[in-house]
Amino acid sequence: MQKETVLVTGGTGFIAQYCMIALLEAGYHVRTTVRSLSREGEVRAYLKTGGVDAGPNLSFVQADLTRDAGWADACSGCAFVMHGASPTPSGDQTREEDWINPAVEGNLRVLRAAKAAGVRRVVLTSAFGAVGVGHGNIGRPFNETDWTNLSGRIWPYQKSKTLSERVAWDYIARDGIGLELSAINPVAVLGPALGPDFSHSIRLIKNLLEGQGGCPKINSGFVDVRDVADLHLRAMTNPAAAGERFLAISGESLWMIDVARILRQHLGQAAHCVPRREVPNWVIRLAALRKPGLKGIATLLGKNMNASSDKAKQLLGWSPRPAENAIIATAESLIRLGLVN
Repeated sequence: MQKETVLVTGGTGFIAQYCMIALLEAGYHVRTTVRSLSREGEVRAYLKTGGVDAGPNLSFVQADLTRDAGWADACSGCAFVMHGASPTPSGDQTREEDWINPAVEGNLRVLRAAKAAGVRRVVLTSAFGAVGVGHGNIGRPFNETDWTNLSGRIWPYQKSKTLSERVAWDYIARDGIGLELSAINPVAVLGPALGPDFSHSIRLIKNLLEGQGGCPKINSGFVDVRDVADLHLRAMTNPAAAGERFLAISGESLWMIDVARILRQHLGQAAHCVPRREVPNWVIRLAALRKPGLKGIATLLGKNMNASSDKAKQLLGWSPRPAENAIIATAESLIRLGLVN
C-alpha cells in the first residue's frame, strides 16, 4: 500500500532534514518548502550525506513564512504536516519583531493552509525556549505544563518560540475544527551534521572544539536530532499525541564544563583545544555590555535547565540515546566534514 504524503516545512533546516530522512525511510512521500528552489540540490545532497537518496519521493515548493503564496500548493494532498520553519539565531535579526512576526504569522499561515487542504494533523516543532525560560530555579525538572515567562528576562528567539506556539494552540481551539495539533519542544539539538549549514546548538560544540576562551556557567539539556525526528514521527502517527506537547531531552541537563569534559574524554588529541576552565559569571555579564550577542547567554547564567521527557517515553514509547552519545556524534561529524578550524 502506497504511503501518504507529508509536508515538512523549512527543508533547509537541520531538524527538518532529519525528519525528512525518517519519513523517507518509513516509506512516506515527502514534500518540503524552501524560500528559494535554487536550494533543492543542496537539500538533496544533505539528505544523501544522511544516508537517503530521496529521488522522486521528495518534491519541493517555494514558500516563505512572511507571504501567503505557495502554502496552499504546499499543503494540497498532504495527510500530515511537520512544521518547523521558523527564524533561528542567524545574526540577521536586528529587532524583536524580526524574530516574532515571521514565527507567529508563519504558524498561522501553515495552520490555515493545512486546515483548508484537509490535513489531519500538524506536528509543530516548538522549543524548550517556549517552556523553561524567564523563571528562577524552580526546584524540579521542567515539564509540558510549564510555559516560558514572557515578563522575565528572555531572548527574542525564546519569545518568538513561546508566542508562536501559543498562537498555534489558540488557533486550533478557536478555528481548527477537524485539524489536530501536536508540539515537540526539544532542548539543544545535537547529532551528526550533514554539512556546513547546521543548527545553532551544534555551534556550541564547534566553539568548544575550536578553543573558545573558557566555559560559561550555562546549563542545558541535550538531545540527538535523530531522536527528535523519531519523536516527530511518533507524534504524527500515534492517536494519543493529538492535542499534546512533548519535551524532548535525553537524560539530565549538563553544564558546559561537563560537555567540555566529555569531549576531552572521548576525542583525545582532536579535543586538545577544548577549554578546561569555567568563566566567572561577572566576566560574561561585563562582556555582554560590549557585545549584544552575549546578552541572551547572560540571562541564563547559573540557572538549572533540567527537564523531563517522561511524557514522551510513557505515552509514545520514545527512547532517546544518551546525551553523551549525541555530543560525541556531533563532534565526530564536524571533524569528519572538515568543519572545525
